[in-house]
Amino acid sequence: MKNNLPHSVPLTPQVLEILKDIKSLSKKSDYLFPSRLTWRKPFSENTMIQCIYMMGYKGRLAIHGLRGTASTILYEQGFQTEWIEKQLSHVDNNKVRAAYNHAQYLDERIQMMEWYSSEISLVTS
Repeated sequence: MKNNLPHSVPLTPQVLEILKDIKSLSKKSDYLFPSRLTWRKPFSENTMIQCIYMMGYKGRLAIHGLRGTASTILYEQGFQTEWIEKQLSHVDNNKVRAAYNHAQYLDERIQMMEWYSSEISLVTS
């Protein structure tokens, strides 16, 4: 993570199924997304943006934009700010609140991400 803090990410059943399918393609590697040059290393930080370019979205989509889209959708659906910001691994700018609040909101984030996965599944199917 950018801020070098531990970050838990709840994985929904839909995401776990996708990851299981992906892992079957990279069986001999310890990495879910191995480098195309050697299965002993993960792919580089530039691989995702290169994939976007290869799909024809250069200049129209960025990885960070996907995070922004998710944030916007979750806010529009009325999910709580704290849950969304924690899910995005954002650090509270209010130093006093950040010093005292160590809540992870994991149960709430699980529910939020289950909702989001279901919505994305509806859009992509």
